Amino acid sequence: MFPKISLITFSLVAVALGQQIGTNQAETHPKLTWQTCTGTGSCQANSNGAVVLDANWRWTHNVGGFTNCYTGNTWDNTLCPDGETCATNCAVDGADYAGTYGITTSGNALTLKFVTFAQQKNIGSRVYLMADDTHYESFQLLNKEFTFDVDLSQLPCGINGALYFSEMDADGGVSRFPANKAGAKYGTGYCDSQCPRDIKFINGVANSEGWVPSPSDPNAGTGNTGSCCNEMDVWEANSVSAAFTPHPCSVDGQTSCTGEDCAIQSRFDGLCDPDGCDFNSFRMGVQDFYGKGMTVDTSSKFTVVTQFVTNNNSTSGTLSEIRRIYVQNGRVIQNSKVNIPGMQPFDSVTTDFCTSQKTTFGDTNSFQQHGGLANMSKAMAKGMVLVMSIWDDHAAQMLWLDSDYPIGADATKPGVARGTCAQSSGDPVTVEGQTPNAQVVFSNIRFGSIGSTFTA
Repeated sequence: MFPKISLITFSLVAVALGQQIGTNQAETHPKLTWQTCTGTGSCQANSNGAVVLDANWRWTHNVGGFTNCYTGNTWDNTLCPDGETCATNCAVDGADYAGTYGITTSGNALTLKFVTFAQQKNIGSRVYLMADDTHYESFQLLNKEFTFDVDLSQLPCGINGALYFSEMDADGGVSRFPANKAGAKYGTGYCDSQCPRDIKFINGVANSEGWVPSPSDPNAGTGNTGSCCNEMDVWEANSVSAAFTPHPCSVDGQTSCTGEDCAIQSRFDGLCDPDGCDFNSFRMGVQDFYGKGMTVDTSSKFTVVTQFVTNNNSTSGTLSEIRRIYVQNGRVIQNSKVNIPGMQPFDSVTTDFCTSQKTTFGDTNSFQQHGGLANMSKAMAKGMVLVMSIWDDHAAQMLWLDSDYPIGADATKPGVARGTCAQSSGDPVTVEGQTPNAQVVFSNIRFGSIGSTFTA
């Protein structure tokens, strides 16, 4: 994802809330059916599918007790004098998915609510698709097609309903890092192209050392260590704007970082490409394609198809193009074409598109510097984990998705305008206060050979 995500982390008040989702709270993964397709009309249901909540949202407390290891946005210095001791002393707990986090499933549909009011307020969530109770589903995407339905009619400016792939370990990291006892069952092992340093446990060790509480987010902070990996943003969107974006890294698989490898001082000095090569129809000059009442009408549900085309049209090839198709009300809608002076009418993500975009917009070509589609291809061949989330943005207020960005830039300059939202619209306090009932619904997930998951 483009900015560094401000993850919401819980600290539950001792015994009272511990009884709600404490050590007696069993971890039961909500079921979510999805389909594998081999040809049009030939799809088989994966009825054993389920989702798991990311570990960063969970209550972290002393082993066998109810004392918080993490309260608000700070660690307990007694339980956590250093990262290894903290990991020995502290545990993550089971989750009340619906009651505390606003996460529900029904058949093939997953609903993620933005704000949930229980005994305390929860903001957003992030979940992963499971293969079984202790492993994430791993998707090998080369020369394949990934399709889902989405309803984001209740998702306004400043909020992101995201669906993407991360090069995480399928077991959550337990085989590589024996100190990690929780594993995929409890949503561990997250990484992305921002090399996020707000992850509470990385490689089985608490990220408590050097932890600095966030000045704007009462639940988050950053430690000395980040967690990096290749990321394919299939869908970052609200009802106003949408983008799909590959983010390559120069490392293979989930990799921890410290210092400038995490791009602390300079955005482009890290192990991964933070900006990616994005295709946002509005940013690419077509301002009437996506939105309420437009060609892709976000006031109702629609289907998103993404095709990962290789140079030899086989699963053994190298990723050469990422194509997008929409289906709504029985009508197949081809992706919009670039309408920017000086650029060809591209309608997909290719190396030529990315190079042309970076040159025309005057952006640093960090995408190619980190290996471009070739490095993304390696991650897809190995397998990537499906992530679905809803979140607001304490780092850049989601302006990079749905408004004019960077702040202060001339909105008439190519690449600056990304949507119609006001630059004041993404303030988290405002968004959380004014639109707590926002939600996104992902449903009818299908995966298979190109052309097999939808009807033209």
